[in-house]
Amino acid sequence: MTRLKRFLKNSVKSVILLKISFSLILTVCGCTSSTAPAFSKENIAEAIRDISEKEYALEVTVKLVGSTLWVYLPVEDLFAPADKPEKYIERFNIETDKNKEEFAGETLRLQYLIKEIPEQEKSQQVKYNQEALDKISKVWRVLRRAVFSSRRGKWHEPQFYCILAADVKNGIEMREIFYVEDLKKVSYEFISWTEYQHRAISDMRLAPELIGDRGGVNVAYRDITMRDFLLSQIRHRVKLRFQKPEAKKGVDIDKEVLKIVAFTIKTYDFRDFSELELDNLATNNKTVLNRAALWAKSSEERF
Repeated sequence: MTRLKRFLKNSVKSVILLKISFSLILTVCGCTSSTAPAFSKENIAEAIRDISEKEYALEVTVKLVGSTLWVYLPVEDLFAPADKPEKYIERFNIETDKNKEEFAGETLRLQYLIKEIPEQEKSQQVKYNQEALDKISKVWRVLRRAVFSSRRGKWHEPQFYCILAADVKNGIEMREIFYVEDLKKVSYEFISWTEYQHRAISDMRLAPELIGDRGGVNVAYRDITMRDFLLSQIRHRVKLRFQKPEAKKGVDIDKEVLKIVAFTIKTYDFRDFSELELDNLATNNKTVLNRAALWAKSSEERF
């Protein structure tokens, strides 16, 4: 358990989460031959629960809150020791507890503390338990059927899905949130797998309150808004940019963060704000752009 605690605090968590997302999506996505919608918002939660139980013998709790569908999957021993630790390079340190993203009225505000550090090699000591992976994969199969067999349109189908895999033995939570249109786009190859990995928000944390909780009674289910999703995606993209790492040594950190924000906002054609404020806590450098300037920035540079 001590090793897992160290692992969860380590930057490699973004790497392992990406791998699980990519491998599971590959097994379940694709076009569907169904022509008539089988599910609506009124029956989708019950249908997912029934299919999971009857066809895959899965114990899941499914809740629809507003336009967000939650699937809670209890597992045991989510992780196992890695047979061959995988090495990776660390170039940046992100003080995640200092980072903050919020909408304050019409202003999108981000503060971040990211520092370049001497390059060092580290290793990933744990891997996903195959039994837990198989259960998560089956949940993905059920969700794919639900997504591609639902009535289309914002008012007829959930807009956001959250898979929450809970290690009820060790108290670890892994969740992935995706926007329904992103799953459809990657399935029909309108976006790449890599881009989908950046859009689907993966995270994990120690969750002692979930020990023994097979019904998800200790989860704070809520409706996820587009604002919530964009803030989380920006944070997710920043982590991947500097923890995977994608960014090279010597990059302009402020410029990279600005590119991430501009790209994300433009991707979803989000206009419900008037200005952007960036606050680099490491350098005390502040950047303020109005929406038009940010929109122009997104067209100027390739992400």
